[in-house]
This record gives sequence, structure tokens and C-alpha cells, in this order.
Amino acid sequence: MKIRNNALAGIALAATAALGLTACGSGNSTSPGSAAADGKISGEITVYNAQHESLTKEWVDAFTAETGVKVTLRQGSDTEMSNQIIQEGQASPADVFLTENSPAMAQVENAGLFADVDKATIDQVPAEFRPSTNKWTGIAARSTVLVYDKAKLTADQLPKSMLDLAKPEWKGKWAASPSGADFQAIVSALLELKGEAATEEWLQGMKENSKAYKGNSTAMKAVNAGEVDAALIYHYYYYGDQAKTGENSNNVTPYYFKNQDPGAFVSVSGGGVLKSSKNAAAAQAFVKFITGKKGQEVLQKGTSFEYAIASGVPSNEKLVPLPDLQAPTVDPAKLNSAKVTELMTKAGLL
Repeated sequence: MKIRNNALAGIALAATAALGLTACGSGNSTSPGSAAADGKISGEITVYNAQHESLTKEWVDAFTAETGVKVTLRQGSDTEMSNQIIQEGQASPADVFLTENSPAMAQVENAGLFADVDKATIDQVPAEFRPSTNKWTGIAARSTVLVYDKAKLTADQLPKSMLDLAKPEWKGKWAASPSGADFQAIVSALLELKGEAATEEWLQGMKENSKAYKGNSTAMKAVNAGEVDAALIYHYYYYGDQAKTGENSNNVTPYYFKNQDPGAFVSVSGGGVLKSSKNAAAAQAFVKFITGKKGQEVLQKGTSFEYAIASGVPSNEKLVPLPDLQAPTVDPAKLNSAKVTELMTKAGLL
């Protein structure tokens, strides 16, 4: 569902290709939860990764080059990985969990499976980009946008609010990928901001008005091809395609709702250390690294086009600055993926 290469070649060991997750990939060669006497970390860790594979590989390569710690990646979606961790419980071989959106992090937190994040790491991340509980932390962010066909719509025809997309005049004119974790995070924010009744009403309007596509890139491509007027997605799909050939985005432009609208929601990608970690010192060091200056510069200088949020590192200069997005305030710890799935199923969207 994301801009990612699903093949695991070139990330770590051949063991990372399997999602059976039966082998213990944590660093058994190190003392559990401790660093060496000289303060240096060593051994290996296993990261359950639901972030973009290419982005996390950049983080892993830089971290390993600096510390010598070997990192094995196991790739899957937000929900796939969070459910796997919960199923495994305290027997999970995972040391670190990374996601693209917050609800999966909240799900694992609510199951009581995260260790506390080191204070030095928490201090690197502004409060608005981490949960109030501090049981995990933000590592990156992405903004909700409406990409629209420039030949079909003008600025004065665009909805003032995401909620307007449920009105009759938008019937058949917009698209989304309702089965994806991205869109469900947006609905989670709507639920937190406006409550269950308003969310249920909006989802019913969405069922009537929207066209469903599998994947945000596919939805944007449909707008670009003239199949539908607009699509509700995250910003980086547009910028990522523009940085390549633009063949799936040259006919569209992103529209930002702003004004603390639910459609201005900024989704926080999460990172946390599992209580099950056999090498907690290295696991904590990895999360600290990706939220530190070097890790955030991977976001700033790379091709993921996600927002840098920590250690004072500015985001990619091509992006609309975070303060200009005028995003609503949403505590990532309160995003309820289970309730969203229930409401979307009831509305006939899942």
C-alpha cells in the first residue's frame, strides 16, 4: 500500500524474507538489556518494520556503520506487525517496532508490550509528535492531503473541510483506499476529534460518494488519469512521484485543508522498544539514533518525503513546512484502530 519495494533483498539476512517470525533474531550474544562495561553497544537486534522498507534500510545501514550492531528487518504492514507482536506477547523475538501510522503503536501499547523509551530519546522529539504516555515515540510524520485533477477542479470548487466530502455534491467525485492503514489512521483522527456519531455519519457519506482503490498510489494515479476528480491520501505519494518521472502525478496538485480541520491531520509514524527485547540497550540506541540528528537527516535529504520531526532537523525543502499545515491537535496514544475497523465495517467500507 506504500511506496516501497516489498522484496527484502539487500536489507539484512535471508531470514528477513520470511514473516513466519518463528526464529529468534534478537541479540543473544549480548547481555539482555545492558551495554558493555565501556558503555558501547554490540550484538544484534530484530526490527519489525512497517515503515517504508527503503527508508528503514537507510536508517539501519547508518546505525550499523556507526555502532557495529547488526539489524535484521522483518517487513509487514502496520496491522500485520502489531497483530503479530500481540500474538507473540512476551515471547516475541522483536526488539523494536516501527510503523507508518500511530494506531498500530497504540494497539501494542494497550497490550502492555512496550518498554519505556529512554528519556534522552523522548527529549529529542517535540511533545506534539509523540504520545502523551511516552511509551513509544514519533520518528517521522505525514500530512493528509486531497490531490485533485487540475483540469476538472479549480481552487474555489474544493471542499473547505474534509467533512464536506460526505455531501451529495461530491458523489462519485473522490477516491480513497479504505482498506489501508493510512486511511484508517485518518479516520482514527476524525473519531478522536469529532466523536463516534460524526464519524459514523461521515463514513456513511463516504460509502455513498467515494470510489475505492487499493493503495494510495493507485488512487492518485486514477485522479491523474481522469478516472475521478480527487483522492484523499498522504502528501508524500505526490512528492515521491514528482521526484521520479511525474507520470502518475503531473495532472494533479495537492490541496491542504489547514485550519485544524480533520483533513489537516498529521499522522505520526512510531518507534518503540519491546519488553521482549533480548538486547534492550541496542534497541534503545536504535530508536535514539533514528530520532537523532543523523537519523532525521535521512528524512531531510532522502527520497521518502516524510516529515522530519525531531532533533531540530528541518524537513525536505520541497514540502510545505509543518507549522503551515495548521494541523489539529491529536494525541497519538488515543487513536483507536479497533473502533475504526468496527465503524468502517458497519458502513460497508471494509
